[in-house]
Amino acid sequence: MSMHMSTSGFSWHHLNQWHFGVPALLLMALALVLYVGAARRVHDWPRARLVSFLAAIAITFLATQSVLGVYDMVYFSAHMIQHLALIMVAAPLFALSAPLDLWRAAGGPRTHAIFDGRVMTILTHPLVGFGAYFVVIPVTHLSGIANEMMLHEWVHHGEQIAFLVVGYLFFRVAFGLEHGRTIHPGLRLVYVMAAVPVDTFTGLALVMSSTLPFPAYKAMAPAGSSSAWLLSNVHLGGAIMWIGGDALMLLACIPITAAWVKWETQRTKVLDAELDELGI
Repeated sequence: MSMHMSTSGFSWHHLNQWHFGVPALLLMALALVLYVGAARRVHDWPRARLVSFLAAIAITFLATQSVLGVYDMVYFSAHMIQHLALIMVAAPLFALSAPLDLWRAAGGPRTHAIFDGRVMTILTHPLVGFGAYFVVIPVTHLSGIANEMMLHEWVHHGEQIAFLVVGYLFFRVAFGLEHGRTIHPGLRLVYVMAAVPVDTFTGLALVMSSTLPFPAYKAMAPAGSSSAWLLSNVHLGGAIMWIGGDALMLLACIPITAAWVKWETQRTKVLDAELDELGI
């Protein structure tokens, strides 16, 4: 949402501002109803996955409807915080909620046919998730799309949805919870670390910008903002992407590493049992 401010700038009293977008709220409500309804139909659906989905919806709500949603088109720095919240906090939580597994479990033969079809097989392939992340992050921040996003609200909303979808496709592979083609638990750590340079490159490119990369930002920024302030806020947004993005990626490596250690421990126990049976 675009909201002009005076040159007095942002202060603490702005934190209690909210922006309630009806389309976004309806989409979140629909997703919540569908997920909870499906979870109630599936016997013994893990409570942890339900909690993850609720947390993902909550983060999405805060990122788009709270003060971040109010000023995401005014302060580029707030815009970047919103992006990180969507693609690196909400999206991983959606991945942990395993919505595709729930859809499969709650559905019938036609649903199973969809999951076994070529389209779904391609969409959930590890390379698709990685490739989408590798392309979407720099393209949405370093190309003309970023300028179009500031000119057109619908482009911005499409960008937000894209971050959730791409983030989900990426992290579902990283966590390896859902059915479908997966990669070795150890390679999942490499998979995530290989994506870190994407955030670093994008953030550094913005930090090192010598001119304003988004001309439309002049009309969206607080009234009376100087060219130097506009560029400094872009630099701040780039630093948030660089440092914040890398930090969140490293944080995601903790559960991935724990899952790898658990897998190796269980595998060692199985091998030991097989060797004992052979008398070795």
